[in-house]
Amino acid sequence: MTGGFDKTLETAEVEERIRGIAERVATEHGLEFVHAEVGVIGRSAAVRVFIDKPGGVTHQDCSTVSHHIGTVLDVEDFVSSAYTLEVSSPGLERGLYKREDYERFAGRSAKLKSRDPVNGQRNFRGRILGVEGDKVVFEDKTSGRVVVPVERIAKANLEIDVEEEFRLAAEREKQAADEKKKSKAARAIEE
Repeated sequence: MTGGFDKTLETAEVEERIRGIAERVATEHGLEFVHAEVGVIGRSAAVRVFIDKPGGVTHQDCSTVSHHIGTVLDVEDFVSSAYTLEVSSPGLERGLYKREDYERFAGRSAKLKSRDPVNGQRNFRGRILGVEGDKVVFEDKTSGRVVVPVERIAKANLEIDVEEEFRLAAEREKQAADEKKKSKAARAIEE
């Protein structure tokens, strides 16, 4: 994966420098740095940065962060060939990369893949129960409760439970309708 990068820097070092730059820029703009990754698309390098904020990021947030990261990368010039810089939201099924992500999203549905088998299984789908020390406690739909060290997780992301989302949307609609009725009733009493 060193394609296009200065051979004097190892890919891991390049990724770490990019993560540092992206985190600094995101923080300076009041945004959460979620993750950055470096790869190769075709013959050119690709740098992907994911940012977030409560309520979600806007196109303007992505544009601003992209501009600032791009400027720093161009000035520091350690990416020696053409590259594509993509800045975006992590999406609804956002990736989980650090211990704090598992704490923050405890109770949510997720998919998890461990580097090593846990009770003979590497792929899990279920709910994040929480974190104990540096281990994620996960309720798998098929095998029950499993505990996986954070550093042994190869990949994890939230998973949207469509039925749950429809149920929550229906509750919000009902609540809005109830509030509207209360507001109408209060106005009628005032008149």
